[in-house]
Parts: sequence; C-alpha cells; structure tokens
Amino acid sequence: MTLENRHVLITGAARGLGAVVARHLSEQGARLTLADIAEDEGREVAKTLSATFHPVDLRDPDSIQTLATSLDGPLHGLLNNGAIATGIGGVPFEDVEIDTWDRVMEVNVRGTWLMTRAMAPALRASGSGRIVNVASDTALWGAPNLMSYVASKGAVISMTRALARELGPDGIGVTAIAPGILTTESTEYVPQARHDQYERGRAVPGPQPPEDVAGTVAFLLSEAALTLTGQVLPVNRGFVFT
Repeated sequence: MTLENRHVLITGAARGLGAVVARHLSEQGARLTLADIAEDEGREVAKTLSATFHPVDLRDPDSIQTLATSLDGPLHGLLNNGAIATGIGGVPFEDVEIDTWDRVMEVNVRGTWLMTRAMAPALRASGSGRIVNVASDTALWGAPNLMSYVASKGAVISMTRALARELGPDGIGVTAIAPGILTTESTEYVPQARHDQYERGRAVPGPQPPEDVAGTVAFLLSEAALTLTGQVLPVNRGFVFT
C-alpha cells in the first residue's frame, strides 16, 4: 500500500477527524487538496501540510462545482468527510425542527452526492479513483434522539453501495467508514452517559481517538482497497459488529 503521488481531496478538513486524516495522509506521501466552509482554520491546516486549500459550501452546488474546476490534475481519492454533526441532537424525533432536518440532509446527503458527482470525471481520469464516505455507526445500531443525523448517515451508507455499482465499471472503488464517538470537538456536546455507553460497550473498552480511523482511511484510498468496494466498515473498536 502506498499513497505516494496520489492526489486526495478531503472535505471537512479544517478540524477534527478531517484534519487528523489529512495529517496522516500527508505523512504517507499523498498530495492533498483540503476543502471546508471554515476558511481560516482550513487554510491554517493546509499551510502546515503544504497542501492546497479551497473554501467550499456543501449546501451550494455552484461552490462545489467551482472546487471541481479548480483541481490541479486527476484525482485519486475523495474523502467525503464534511457534515453537520453538532447542535442537532438531544431531542426526540417528534421535536426535530423541519429546518434542521432539511439543513442536515442538504449537507450530509445532498452535499455528498453533489461532491461525488462533481469529482467523478477527475477520479475517472486518474485510473484508480477511490471514494471514502464518512458515515456513522449510529445508523447501524439506531441511536435515539438524533434522528436527522442518523437518517442522513443511513442515506450515506446506501449511496455508498449504489455508487460502488455505478462507478465500478470505471475502476473506482467506493467504501464507507462508520465511526462511533471519537474524541474530537464535534462530540463534546454528546451527553457523558452516551460517551460512557460507548466506552464500556466497545470490544476494546475506552475512548477512541480519531487517529485510530486515519490508518483505515489511508488504506481505503489506496489502489489495494478496490476489492472492498461497496463495503461499510464500522471503525469503532468493536461497539458494533456487521
């Protein structure tokens, strides 16, 4: 497995899991393009990694298309990591605001589809394109009081399987990872009881840092990972088995 000279685009790269994975892929020799709606933080991460940064709003199709046209050369990997994950949980499904539901779906589901659609020509041009979608194990076990997010990540899982079949003839592999609660700022809002549930329920007990996930993503973006296309990997230290 090698990522040397492989060009990878990461959305949601300004902080959290995206920034951690970006650092890991850079260490593995990948050439990175980072994208995020948080411009200042994203540019700072890109600067430390000698990467290229482009602002992008996953709710805006024109913003996504601008990013696609600005790419330098073929694209070997796309990590669809950008998503809304905070400030949307803690209420039963009957109390979810319609505006919240629509915003989460626009970013997490439609944004993933639009980004993949926009990047498909560049992925085909590379001859060994790989797409990794960031789902969530909440869609595998059915986390309560988080309906918009759980539904959006369930849709990402379904899209992964359908995209694997549509893009397979082009030699493009599409997989998804389904993390649990990681020790990133995006999970600080989660009640301590839920953190405790994960830490006790994992086959490998305790907290899970985002660095755990980075190596799996690196492999899935490599040429060697094509045989896994269509698969969803619950990268959660054994909280959920599939």
